[in-house]
Amino acid sequence: MSFPPCPQCASELAYNDGIQWVCPECGHEWLEGEQTQSEEGRVVKDSNGTVLQDGDSVTLIKDLKIKGSSQVIKQGTKVKNIRIVEGDHDIACKIEGTNMMLKSEFLKKI
Repeated sequence: MSFPPCPQCASELAYNDGIQWVCPECGHEWLEGEQTQSEEGRVVKDSNGTVLQDGDSVTLIKDLKIKGSSQVIKQGTKVKNIRIVEGDHDIACKIEGTNMMLKSEFLKKI
């Protein structure tokens, strides 16, 4: 019998403890239904819960300070052609010709 790999670390040692799947290597626990969702791909939502996809246009819902700089990106700034990426800052885009990484929780789909 073949068990599914861990969705977090891809370990082949995952096992079913009766209610959920458990990975002994990284300690990740998931339900059977969660496994199929992670295989379909990551779902990123904006501040209103709307699903974002590559190529969408969004606006900022609050002023954001640029890390390592004294500059601020103003609320209402429109961002076109976003890309969904892995990580804490899950949106990659260009604002005024500069590459930026943003968190989806500060965006609203247009």
